[in-house]
Amino acid sequence: MKKILKSSLVFVLVLVLAFAFAACNKEDKTDGGLIKVGIVNNPPAESGYRAANVADFEKVFTEANGYEVSTFYSLKNDEQLNAAGQFITDGVDYLLISAAATDGWDSVLTSAKEAGIKVFLFDRMMNVDESLYEAAVVSDMAQEGITAVEWLKAQNLSEYNVIHIQGAMGSDAQIGRTAALDAEFAAGTMTKVAQQTATWDEAEAKKIVEAVINSGDAFNVIYAENDGMAKGAVAALDENGITHGVGKDVIVMGFDCNKWALRELLAGNWNYDGQCSPFQASVIEEMIQKLEAGETLTEKKVISEEKGFDATVITQEDIDTYGLGE
Repeated sequence: MKKILKSSLVFVLVLVLAFAFAACNKEDKTDGGLIKVGIVNNPPAESGYRAANVADFEKVFTEANGYEVSTFYSLKNDEQLNAAGQFITDGVDYLLISAAATDGWDSVLTSAKEAGIKVFLFDRMMNVDESLYEAAVVSDMAQEGITAVEWLKAQNLSEYNVIHIQGAMGSDAQIGRTAALDAEFAAGTMTKVAQQTATWDEAEAKKIVEAVINSGDAFNVIYAENDGMAKGAVAALDENGITHGVGKDVIVMGFDCNKWALRELLAGNWNYDGQCSPFQASVIEEMIQKLEAGETLTEKKVISEEKGFDATVITQEDIDTYGLGE
């Protein structure tokens, strides 16, 4: 009988200690314990846009602001998937993802949900059911493409012979910025001289344009899906004595609105640049704080307001206000 009582007493003590430990942990979290966040992003070296995006998250998600942050960078979707899986294993509270590709994320996000980890998408959408993430704070990449192509059509060229330099294939940015131009190619209103990915890389973009120049195919538009690739394309034009910009032989179009790129517009060397806002961190952080306070989020998708800039009307004030970097 004493043995039974002793065993029961030990069992009760274990339960008490377990509850006390759980309560202590909960108290630590609410009284200043750090919120664990795993961020899966593209590397800052990808572009000026991405450097600004990374810097924005580093500014907001800090230990001083109450976060323990782990970040993984890759342009490869499979590496991002593995990293997200590891963050789930590590037991983060929140998982923030800018996906390298739109597909392949269902299993990982399902695992996160089953583990009680809340997921936020930023910058880019995924092809997943919206029940698998709390909210998406993104750019409307398809609208970026539409805005750019509508601007191009408004130039009323007698013909449109386009070198189309694409970003990383399968990414939301590439898909969105490609769609509107592909529609024009399909309709026969524009001619596809070349359409090839440079995976956001300046040097690869230069090679694509050099190959077209060497082939002798005529072109009068370069539609590059980021500023870095537009810069590489222009370098190829310059080396071959082909004029570009306002009133010149070739229209040059880029995306992201780096300050140095907008200065090219102001100087008349480029013609168009599409805005893509990299600032999503503070919006997500505000949502996290609402969830931590027990509130319910009212917006599933927050789309950044963006515009396109024309070299003939851009001002220094535009550059100061909207330009990224220095």
